[in-house]
Amino acid sequence: MVASASSPGVTGAGEPGGLSHRQVMTVLAGLLLCVFLSAVDATIVSTALPTIAGELGGLDHMSWIVTAYLLTSTAATPLFGKVSDLVGRQRVLQVALAVFFVGSILCGAAQSITQLVLARGLQGIGGGGLQALAFVILGDLLSPRERGRYMGYFTGTYALSGLAGPLIGGFVVDAGSLGWRWIFYLNVPLIIVAAVVTVFVLRLLPVHRVRRRIDWEGSLLLVVGVSCLLLYASLGDEQGWGSGSMLALVAVGIVLCGTFIWQETRAAEPILPMRLFRDRVVALGMALAFFAGGTTMAANVYLPLFLQTVADASATRAGLLLAPMMLTLTAASILAGRHLTRTGRYRSMIRTGPIILLIGTIGLTRLDVHAEVWHATPWMLVLGCGMGMFMPPLSVAIQNAVGFSDLGVVTSANTFFRTLGQTYGVAAMGAVLFATLRSEILDRLPNVAGLDVRRLVGSPKAIRALPPDQRDAVIAAVAAGVHRVYLVAVPLAALVAVLAWFVPERALRTTSGMAEARAQVAPID
Repeated sequence: MVASASSPGVTGAGEPGGLSHRQVMTVLAGLLLCVFLSAVDATIVSTALPTIAGELGGLDHMSWIVTAYLLTSTAATPLFGKVSDLVGRQRVLQVALAVFFVGSILCGAAQSITQLVLARGLQGIGGGGLQALAFVILGDLLSPRERGRYMGYFTGTYALSGLAGPLIGGFVVDAGSLGWRWIFYLNVPLIIVAAVVTVFVLRLLPVHRVRRRIDWEGSLLLVVGVSCLLLYASLGDEQGWGSGSMLALVAVGIVLCGTFIWQETRAAEPILPMRLFRDRVVALGMALAFFAGGTTMAANVYLPLFLQTVADASATRAGLLLAPMMLTLTAASILAGRHLTRTGRYRSMIRTGPIILLIGTIGLTRLDVHAEVWHATPWMLVLGCGMGMFMPPLSVAIQNAVGFSDLGVVTSANTFFRTLGQTYGVAAMGAVLFATLRSEILDRLPNVAGLDVRRLVGSPKAIRALPPDQRDAVIAAVAAGVHRVYLVAVPLAALVAVLAWFVPERALRTTSGMAEARAQVAPID
């Protein structure tokens, strides 16, 4: 097994022969643009869905415009990380940008809901690659000790994309001269800029190639198995969790994922090596990413619903009310990164952050039908502080636990488990919400039949248009449902706090991935 490096002798920023600070900042700008593109496209269509469905038809399949992107981006992430370990980052990043580019063009040109859903799936494959590779390349450029100070930029980009996505989508749709198709066409110049910036600087990265066969069987098992489980999570409430088709879907998913684990124990170059999970930092880190992802999505997804329905905030105002959480998340991650770089220690932040996250989650359970818009703000500030304090150090700790040859796969696996946790968290808590809504509405309005709960929840204006007795009952039911969602989130946050306590402290390496790659260079047999 032989590696090669086809670039100059580069190491880490600030090291002899390494990239200059200006070069690092230039490529960082390109990577942040890649992260922004991937993250913002997961939410940018949310405010435009009614307009898109109205023009293309297919209201019953409207949710698939969002689901298709999340499904394929989640399933494709581990594959991009592993392949980049085998053939080099630059080439795989170019493929991800190309797929995202083609997917965006096809989305804008779609003439039916079916075409748009398929194009969104293709776009999601590229988006998953962009998201994974940005963090992998950061690991190539900088040592774990130096990486912390830059993680805040990535956290801030995620925060910005979460706020900007729905706002940009709404603006484009409301601007009559543009139309919803420009939601996707606007990606094109940004993709070109990202490609130009990253290609010119990433040519300095060592091309680390390993002559091994890619585990395509494992890739197929993982993609199909995870897709089945994600489909069950996404459609279970709508189709019936116990229906025959849904049970068959989850059974197939479990069997395929089990077969994938078996395949990974025998493959020469597994997509997700099981040996990595024998390391406590990696195993606990993946578990923390999964459960923390599920916990935080309760605030991001269901608080705007609460504010619009119960506190009578507009959609734009409800979205902007997430800004305090995003600001403290960004600030805390920057401070945590500086502490990481200065001290080289991460365990205190990984332990403290989840406790703050738990406090914020408990605080959100205090929201009730009498809550005002501003009542949620203090707890959102606390939540953001908790997430920002421990998530970036956790990512650095996971990368620090493996060598260069596994950097891509472990980084993409971290992203994969976090996204998987977010998806399952939204689905599970959505099931709790709708079950509570149906029960509460039935108790409060026993003589009223035919209320479409899912339609009402998706349209606060429709709730306000109901007769007063029905309106008050539905608002009270939404308040009770969101309250129960946060009650479910509390034990998840507590589990994160407990697991975080067992993450071991290890000295952060002071050599970058490029330095390690240089040390591994050998002639090709």
